[in-house]
Amino acid sequence: MNVLFVDLGNVCRSPLAEAILKKKFKENNVKGEVDSAGFESFNINEPPDEKVVNTARKYGYATEGVARIFQKEDFKLFDKIYVMDTKNYRDVMSLAKTDEQKARVDYLLNILEIGNNITVPDPYQTDMQDCEVIFGLLDKATDKIVELAKSVDND
Repeated sequence: MNVLFVDLGNVCRSPLAEAILKKKFKENNVKGEVDSAGFESFNINEPPDEKVVNTARKYGYATEGVARIFQKEDFKLFDKIYVMDTKNYRDVMSLAKTDEQKARVDYLLNILEIGNNITVPDPYQTDMQDCEVIFGLLDKATDKIVELAKSVDND
């Protein structure tokens, strides 16, 4: 299962989710690619936000890579595209051309509370404490993704 996380600038929520899921896929022998992307060009080629890097490190995860923009080709590369908020959802859906592409897109926290379209708060202009809360949400959601991916692998 190939998974893409999408947020606004690709420097906070999505790279943190990517780091968590990559390690969990490896630890659970789940086959698949994990990546993240954003929709705003102002962060292209920048590393993840320092708060995110420090939070990930605290829990044994490593953020890597630099920010990139979501592209139409991502629909071909990823089985699931998880967005962090309503704006991201609208942005991704605006590029989806088929029902199959639209079906790949969902709010990340819908994996915990189906159909509630709860957004992951953006810690970009907040403090480390908010980043900790967001880490907890992403940790729970990625556990569910691992469960889902393992059930798909067993089919």
